[in-house]
Order: sequence, then C-alpha cells, then structure tokens
Amino acid sequence: MPRATVITVSDEVAGGLDADRGGPVAVELLGELGCEVTSGVVPDDPDAIVAAVREAIADGARVVLACGGTGIGPRDLTPEAVRGMLAFEIPGIAEEIRRRGLAHTPQALVSREVAGVVTGPDRPPALVLAIPGSRGGVRDALRVVGDQLAYIVDQLDGAGHA
Repeated sequence: MPRATVITVSDEVAGGLDADRGGPVAVELLGELGCEVTSGVVPDDPDAIVAAVREAIADGARVVLACGGTGIGPRDLTPEAVRGMLAFEIPGIAEEIRRRGLAHTPQALVSREVAGVVTGPDRPPALVLAIPGSRGGVRDALRVVGDQLAYIVDQLDGAGHA
C-alpha cells in the first residue's frame, strides 16, 4: 500500500481550541488498509494547505487527505487550495463521497469534496483528496477509495488496466 498523509484543516484544531475528530479516524483507517501514515494540522489558510500538501508529497506520500474546510463557510477554502494544485481531477471519487454522505445527512449536499492528481517533474504523481473533517465524512471517503488506493497508485505509475 502507498504511503499516506492526513492533513487536518481547521482553525480551531490548529489553535488548540477544539479536538481533532476526523484526522485520527483517517489515520486509523489508512493504517488498517496497510498504509504507512503521517499526519499534521494546518489552519483554514490556502497557503498553509498548499504548503502541507507539497511537503507531504516531497516526503514520499502518494496519497494525501486534506480533511476539513470543504463546506460553504467563509473560511472553507480547502477545495480551492487543492484544486489549484491538480494536474487533473477525478470527479467520480468526489461525487461518490458526496452521494454516500447523503445517505447519512442532508448537509452532505453542500460539501465540496475534490479528488485529483498532483504531478511534478521531480516526484511521482500523488492522489490528493479534499474531504470533510467529520468522522462520518472521513469514513465515507475511505469507504469509497480505500480498496482502490493501490490500484490508483499503480495506474498513476503506468500499470496496465485490470
């Protein structure tokens, strides 16, 4: 399984005002899938998000989850930060995460997940997901992509289609 990094995006968690709920769930689930996982926390700041994603990829992560900041509040800027880094999007992943979320809460309709690939000349491509920071949102996201992570990374590396 690929190396993974979980980045919790939250002003409150970064400021020590609230506990990180979704990040630990993501770390646990990725670990259960066999990934070597690192994690960190950044505020709801596009520059901080981009820097954390770049650092994770530079450190060898092939899968990066930015958990939080996908709603419609004024500080929810994770989708824009991630989208600006992508070589291309994988819209089916984001659509399925949202669809699964709707089975649990109508608020999933206004969640703005993003899934895509960051490429670069000096590193292998990486799957980057902007997903909700809630425990349920993290679980939904990893139910969608968890079993596909090895396949996705193999495809990014040029493997033949199954």
